[in-house]
Amino acid sequence: MPPGTRPDMLKRALWQGLVAGTAGGVVMTLGEKIEQAVTGRPDSHVPARVLQRLTGLPERPGAQPLPVNWAMHFGQAALLGVLRSVMAQSGLRGPFASAQFTVVRLTNDQILENATGVGAPPPTWPRGELVVDVLHKTVYAFVTGAVADALAARNGPGPGQRHAAARPGRHTGVGPLPRRHAHGR
Repeated sequence: MPPGTRPDMLKRALWQGLVAGTAGGVVMTLGEKIEQAVTGRPDSHVPARVLQRLTGLPERPGAQPLPVNWAMHFGQAALLGVLRSVMAQSGLRGPFASAQFTVVRLTNDQILENATGVGAPPPTWPRGELVVDVLHKTVYAFVTGAVADALAARNGPGPGQRHAAARPGRHTGVGPLPRRHAHGR
């Protein structure tokens, strides 16, 4: 466990992150379905293909089984939500933190898709596909962030927020909070 972390904070981050990430995944999926109805873009089977490659499940041409697609789609959303919850528990909250998390979400997808040979680097994509992907992942990140932030706020400010409140603004020569204050004790 990293120095300065508390087991109860990590337990909260786990369950709250799974809830936040699932909520983000549901809203992202609803947005994708609305966008597909408008644009006529077909379903993506990339999540299923990535999961098949990661787990050694059999692959087949064409459309992939919906349960496999959704397992990867929602599983990845829920698990990444834990990271966003750790951010919120630490005091990294609000739109700036969600913008940072958007990059994490996009990067996670690209690492998995490119490492398995299922995807190609985004600069090689048609611009329209890139815009749509970034838009949907941004929706996911901001919804996940809003839920994670709201859940974390029930426990008060995080250590980073308490540190910022000790002397507002960024200053050189300002050391960390004493340990007893870092955890809200």
